[in-house]
Amino acid sequence: MQEYVSEALVLDKETTGVLDSRLTLFTRRFGKLTPKAKSARKITSKLSGHLEPGNLVRVRMIEKNGLQVVDALKTSRISIGLSDLYFLSRLLAEAEPEPRLWQELLTGAFSWAETLKILGWDPREAGCELCRGEPHAFGIQSQQFFCKGCVSKLSDKELILVDVRR
Repeated sequence: MQEYVSEALVLDKETTGVLDSRLTLFTRRFGKLTPKAKSARKITSKLSGHLEPGNLVRVRMIEKNGLQVVDALKTSRISIGLSDLYFLSRLLAEAEPEPRLWQELLTGAFSWAETLKILGWDPREAGCELCRGEPHAFGIQSQQFFCKGCVSKLSDKELILVDVRR
C-alpha cells in the first residue's frame, strides 16, 4: 500500500454515492489528483470541513482500490473564486506538478493571463480564433481564444475572461 503526503489546494468536490465525495486536489508534489473521500458526507465526518473548495490543506492519501484521502488538516484559505477553482480543475492535467502555478496561487497573485501562460496558452501571443482580434476569453472545451465581438456569438458556457493588458 502506497502512501502520499502533500500540501494541496482543494479545487472541486462532488458527491459520489450516498456518503462519499470525489475531490479534485492540486498538490505541490504530485500536481492534480482526484482521490475519493469515504464517508466524507457523514454528519460526524472529521474530514468534511477541511475538504471544501478553496482550502489549503495538508493531506495524506493511500492507494487502496484507487486513491483515497485518509487524513486532512486545513492550514489556510485561498482567496480565489469558486468558479475559477472549478475552471482550473478542468484545465490542469492529471499528475503533472506545476511549481510556478503553485507559487502564483500561494502568493495570491492569481490572474488567468499568467495561469494560461504557465499552462502553455499564452494570451499575449494569441489572437481570436475566428477573426484574429485581441483575445478577450478562453474556451475551456475548445482550448481557443476569442475576442469580445466573437464571444457573443458562441454557445460555449465554459469561458474564462482574460485581461491581457496586465
